[in-house]
Amino acid sequence: MQPRFREDKATQAAALLLGWAGGSMNYMKLIKLLYLADRAALVRWGRPITFARAVSMKHGPVLSEVLELINEGSPPGTEPLWNRTVSIPSDYRVRLTADCPPDDLSDAEEDVLAGVFREYGSLDPWALVDMLHNMLPEWIPTHGAIPIQYRDILLNEGWTAAEVAEVESEIENVALMDRAHPA
Repeated sequence: MQPRFREDKATQAAALLLGWAGGSMNYMKLIKLLYLADRAALVRWGRPITFARAVSMKHGPVLSEVLELINEGSPPGTEPLWNRTVSIPSDYRVRLTADCPPDDLSDAEEDVLAGVFREYGSLDPWALVDMLHNMLPEWIPTHGAIPIQYRDILLNEGWTAAEVAEVESEIENVALMDRAHPA
């Protein structure tokens, strides 16, 4: 069971990254930076920032719901924070269209995002894709979309099976809370 995707946190994280990049960025690069931030948070604390579903795709790992937001915008019936904050793609770029304070992000999550941006933010999108293909063991080459499990990331990062089982149980509890108290 997957916890609810946090569009608010994903939008605020994207806004921070776009702001640090001068207000616009290649959208594939943005997707990769957000994946790296979710992954870093997962490895550091046992939970990602956005709870987006990670998948392997042809050009590397992707946060599925973030890709959907970029391609389609916020779903009908939801708070369209993404639509008010991030432009639709134009010439493979998205831009920051409104101020979006990171109210829902913790200071620690902002620090993770800043670290990811410092380390990878200057890379060309295709250099970033190539690097991720080589450095991330959870990525599987495909022409479709193959789910990436938290378990695979954590085990590859040296977590024990018992530690991973504990994280999975905690994430399951978050998902149960989400179902009991929908946003």
